[in-house]
Amino acid sequence: MGKDMKIQNTRRGFSLVELVIVIVIIGVIAAIAVPRISRGAVGAGSAGLRGDLYVLRNAIDLYAAEHNGKYPTLAGFAAELTTYTDAAGGTSATKVGAFIYGPYLVSVPKLKVGEGPKHGKSSDTLGAASLSGVGWVYDATTGIISGNADTANDPDGIAYTTY
Repeated sequence: MGKDMKIQNTRRGFSLVELVIVIVIIGVIAAIAVPRISRGAVGAGSAGLRGDLYVLRNAIDLYAAEHNGKYPTLAGFAAELTTYTDAAGGTSATKVGAFIYGPYLVSVPKLKVGEGPKHGKSSDTLGAASLSGVGWVYDATTGIISGNADTANDPDGIAYTTY
């Protein structure tokens, strides 16, 4: 080896201090992100209910605007909002003749909150009162609709029935 040749002392890897700093930064990020992610899952049901009520209420209002202020009937609610209608509220699967209005919805959504028979396969049914097996409570005289989630509350403690 000659005099001009120097041995370079290269550093490989990370020091303990650098590793600790990275771990602390990851911990801070996790402490901020994890609660936000978990809250999002908890609030999904109430956000879904709000969205469904918005769509249902708009469909009811549009139906009333096109039918001289008359709201869909309780018995014919799904048919009147998901098929073509005439001025009197009669329904048809196709847009023929006097059946020029609608459809306003593809289908009546299922209730996304609550427990028991109201939450699940039968939760797209309507009723005039909060009854077992009824997903939505609808008043055909006023056009007011709400979710039938009994005494269930959202994560903020607000009753779903007041949405």
